[in-house]
Amino acid sequence: MPRSRTTTAAADAGDAFEALGDPNRRAIVELLASGGERGRSVGELAEQLPISRPAVSRHLRLLKRAGLVVEEPRGTRRIYRLHDVGLEAVRAYLEQVWGEAASRFRLIAENAAPRRPPDIDADAEP
Repeated sequence: MPRSRTTTAAADAGDAFEALGDPNRRAIVELLASGGERGRSVGELAEQLPISRPAVSRHLRLLKRAGLVVEEPRGTRRIYRLHDVGLEAVRAYLEQVWGEAASRFRLIAENAAPRRPPDIDADAEP
């Protein structure tokens, strides 16, 4: 039985959200995003982070497994870039979840009667 687009987006994004749960991995993603299409090497990333090169490599491996990063061999180095397909799965999931929530909130807000604050009598004793 084929999965729906919604189920597929949620499943594809699941590992990505787990990977993004770590602040160092989020920092790596942010650095890769700011690097554009040229990408960055492990050494370039490690220079910008408070963690070692081996730690950066481990984080990149996990981000790659989650589908958020791709690597490209260039000579003796590997250059890492964000993977558009993985990022699109995360975006689609967030749009689905928060898009529906925002629509429900708008519907409730537009149909709710305005609430008046209670009158407070300054001379009244508590």
